[in-house]
Amino acid sequence: MTRRPPLVLLPGHMADEGLWAHPARHLGDLAEVTVADLSRHDGLPAMAEAVLAAAPSRFALAGFSMGGYLAFEILRRAPERVERLALLDTSARPDAPEQRERRHRFMAMGERGELDAVMRAYMPIFVHPDRLADAPLVDGLMAMARRIGRDGFLNQQKAMLGRPDSRGDLAAIAVPTLVLCGRQDALTPLAVHEEMAAGIPGGRLVVVEDSGHMTPLERPQAVTAVLRYWLQV
Repeated sequence: MTRRPPLVLLPGHMADEGLWAHPARHLGDLAEVTVADLSRHDGLPAMAEAVLAAAPSRFALAGFSMGGYLAFEILRRAPERVERLALLDTSARPDAPEQRERRHRFMAMGERGELDAVMRAYMPIFVHPDRLADAPLVDGLMAMARRIGRDGFLNQQKAMLGRPDSRGDLAAIAVPTLVLCGRQDALTPLAVHEEMAAGIPGGRLVVVEDSGHMTPLERPQAVTAVLRYWLQV
């Protein structure tokens, strides 16, 4: 029987296994898929240690948005354990000043229990403008955020605020690497993905058309198809 390699999927901020529903359902013939819970720790180092403790000795790693930030931390700690890497709608850069200001503002709202208001404020930079009226998509995002909850939200915001600049680590990545983003990603634009792909030896850039930041939910079939290819190269 052909070995199915382990694949660890890292969701983004205010997202859980629901983000990866389509890939997880359709990649099982190629990989043993698990989705990490990233709501319990308030720093990338602790998140990385928890993922590594639960993961097999060698695995493929795909990180979306905040999960991409975490993927860089995992590579810094245990590069020998990662067989291949996928970075989806993410960035190697630290927060810009305006992003930090927005995080602090949203954290204050979260402290007051205003998570729904935070998610509504995020929505225009999370999804393609044409999908702001897509009720199933928006409702699914709201439902994931509620499952993560106030404490998970604050943990994740603190972890992202404390992340380092990972651009200096790109040249050391020595595994097959996919860099993917939505053409209309307003949160982590195409330019930062071009930067990552150019900085990673052999990095391959894929742009998903007609999609904002939430590619696994906005264009699930396209994302799954690209991940299938990545798992086999």
